[in-house]
Amino acid sequence: MKRIFCLAIYILLPAFLFAQKVVSITVDGSINPASAEYISKAINKAETEKAVCILIHLNTPGGLLTSTRTIVSSILESKLPVVVYVSPAGAHAASAGVFITLAAHIAAMAPGTNIGAAHPVSLQGTPDSIMNSKGTNDAAAFIRTIAKKRNRNVEWAEDAVRNSVAINEAEAIEGNVIDLIAADDKELLKKIDGKPVDISGETKVLHTKNASVEVYEMGLFQKILDKLSDPNIAYMLMMLGFLGIIFELFNPGAIFPGIVGVIALIFGFYAMSNLPVNYAGLSLIVFGIILFVLEIKVVSHGLLSIGGVISILLGSLFLFRTSPEENFISISWTVIFAATSVTALFFLFVAGMGLKAQRTKPVIGIDTFIGKKGEAVIALEPKGIIKINGEIWNAISLSAKIDAGEKIIVREIKNLTLYVEKV
Repeated sequence: MKRIFCLAIYILLPAFLFAQKVVSITVDGSINPASAEYISKAINKAETEKAVCILIHLNTPGGLLTSTRTIVSSILESKLPVVVYVSPAGAHAASAGVFITLAAHIAAMAPGTNIGAAHPVSLQGTPDSIMNSKGTNDAAAFIRTIAKKRNRNVEWAEDAVRNSVAINEAEAIEGNVIDLIAADDKELLKKIDGKPVDISGETKVLHTKNASVEVYEMGLFQKILDKLSDPNIAYMLMMLGFLGIIFELFNPGAIFPGIVGVIALIFGFYAMSNLPVNYAGLSLIVFGIILFVLEIKVVSHGLLSIGGVISILLGSLFLFRTSPEENFISISWTVIFAATSVTALFFLFVAGMGLKAQRTKPVIGIDTFIGKKGEAVIALEPKGIIKINGEIWNAISLSAKIDAGEKIIVREIKNLTLYVEKV
């Protein structure tokens, strides 16, 4: 019995010694302040819990270079191995994703994925200028440093920045861009088991074959910030906020549009605080809305409306700075045209109808008699008595004498006396 117990300990002891935990996270979308915070917190969590490594599932079209630098710094300074896995099939690590993948201690890709196209671009894709050249050179130097640090293909890394080169997983493994290809997490953890990794000059051996995987999700606030970091959503929230507040001003007491407008505007501005906002573009949008308001109050035969449409359209195009250091997804043309059209229709119809309703003659009270017709009961010389709407009123003739029985029309009301003319 004692021999069996000792044998069981001998067999199971390595499993207990080497069974470790892997913290797994997923970054699926643009690289922004939310994803940077998410990765940084996940690394800190893995370090605190003594995990064997952190596994980052990556699928991104790119994002802010400032956020990318934050993520790369977190990876390079990590006290435990960081594995970046471009997955699932069909995923890609473009632009900022290239920097993050190359910075990992172990870089892996799933079959049917690709990596590359890391050239910094301006928001509207304008031709390279001196600033673009500076941004490109800076990004090239940054990626060369990362590639040298991880002993990866420096030439390809720089080519991905300068010439937007992209390759698939087979070409990446052949060109020493990544370390391995794996179909899923299980195969990946099996392949990296026993791999030595350099952590701040100290070699650590991974034991991941029998490791348990703990999934670390984004927090609610991070998820909200991640969605708001999309320029399209930030732009739509801002426009919705402006429209809601203007609607409330034109229709006092509606309350709901005002509340929604203020909340949307706050979220929109909060999102833009994390994006490279061009305040000239924002000013053009505000100026366009002012022109629409003036169109409602001033007769310009449509000139103010045309100016408003042009101003909002140009402001939308220039809303974010065209800095070569920020490689971010531009605002969709569809969103811009839709927002501009809706804004124009809102002011020309909805707000216009609201003002028209405010200018409509009262439907109750004594003022409703103006323009109404009645009949003289007692001759007006010029004072007399008339009958209108079945009621008897004192009246004064504004013209000649009006005999009893003649038809009259009310022109004015003063001190409960009707001033009338003969029809």
